[in-house]
Amino acid sequence: MTTTTVPQTPTAVDKAQAATDVHSQEFLVFSLGSEEYAVDILKVQEIRGYENVTRIANAPDFIKGVTNLRGVIVPIVDLRIKFHLENVEYGGQTVVIVVNVGERIVGIVVDGVSDVMTLSPDQIKPAPEFGVTLSSDYLSGLGSLEDRMLVLVDIDKLLTSEEMALVDSSTAKK
Repeated sequence: MTTTTVPQTPTAVDKAQAATDVHSQEFLVFSLGSEEYAVDILKVQEIRGYENVTRIANAPDFIKGVTNLRGVIVPIVDLRIKFHLENVEYGGQTVVIVVNVGERIVGIVVDGVSDVMTLSPDQIKPAPEFGVTLSSDYLSGLGSLEDRMLVLVDIDKLLTSEEMALVDSSTAKK
């Protein structure tokens, strides 16, 4: 007996779901103080516990120093200091998110990582022009999911080329 399978044609619901899946983005959600922020998951290389770093002379306060990550010298940026948050403390929940920024690998210190969220385009709103702690140039938008509001950070714009050039020149002397 021969079995023939008839290809199923996708329904309108299947097509809509596939279109949503294609345009949806995944974000790594982290906390800074009492706020929740998120970065594109495709920029994240790994998440590590916070360890002491080697300080760099004359670096801005938010650049904590550098660390050696499997033979690569990685600058460590504390976003809590960069965003001018008060009471910056290092505890058991403090982590470093290692991200790829352009051709560089950078570690960003955050208070903690909570989860990975998928946001569809209709859940992402444009960044406001005022009323936020940081310049809206750093924001790619605001993500809303039920009762949560996420500040979506454009990590490439946040870590400007001038700041990274400063780190590069400081680490080259070591």
